[in-house]
Formats: sequence, C-alpha cells, structure tokens
Amino acid sequence: MILNGPNLNRLGMRKPEIYGTRTMAQILLDIQRQWPEVFFTYVQSNHEGDLIDQIQAFDGDGIILNAGGYTHTSVALRDAVEESEVPVVEVHISDISQREPFRQHSLLTDVCAHSIIGQGTDGYAQAVKWILDEKNH
Repeated sequence: MILNGPNLNRLGMRKPEIYGTRTMAQILLDIQRQWPEVFFTYVQSNHEGDLIDQIQAFDGDGIILNAGGYTHTSVALRDAVEESEVPVVEVHISDISQREPFRQHSLLTDVCAHSIIGQGTDGYAQAVKWILDEKNH
C-alpha cells in the first residue's frame, strides 16, 4: 500500500520547486508499469485518524508512507507505525534535513523499517523495490 498524508493530493501543483511537477497518478502509473505483477493499493488522506486506520487494517507485504506534515507532529501515527505487523517505509520527496527547522525531525524514522528521504518522487519506486527485495530474502 502506498499511503500519503495531508496535502499530497496536491502533488504536482503544490510548491513544484520543492515537490516536483509529477502528479501522484503519474507516479502510480510508472510504478504499476515497472511491477505489473504487484497489486498496489493507494490511499491519500488529509485526516490523521484515517491514516492510522489504514495502517492498522492493512494486511499485505508492506506500506510506503509519506505522512506529510504528520511526520513531524503525530505521536499517534508513530504509535500505529510502531505497532504495524508489516514493514513500513518512510518516504519524503524533499530532503527534510534541509528544510525549515520544524520539518527537520521525523517522529517516524526510528519506528520505520527503512526511510527514503530527498530522492524526489522516485523515492516511491525505491520504496517498492526495498519492500520487494526484503520480501524475497
């Protein structure tokens, strides 16, 4: 499952100098073409509880999570990731260590199985590859 948090429904339109011009639909199409044998679920929500519900209910190979602003603020989301029975890969399009001071700390990194930060929208495909490689080892 690819799970995106708040404002990521605006990907491709919001701050293209930071997040790029590719929409999530384009990113998902590229991922599906690269791994046609894999069934992907995509969920985006601007609501913290919805993200937590998705993590708690998911039963698959792994979760790719771009929590957006909740990365820096949500202890509840952190707790859901920590409790997840499947690996969660944290993805950030921008390099959060080079952003505003309040964005430089992730509450999720230490409870995620892996993190991909600052690789642009290619980070989603890198996360898929990581999950599939881990599954096959």
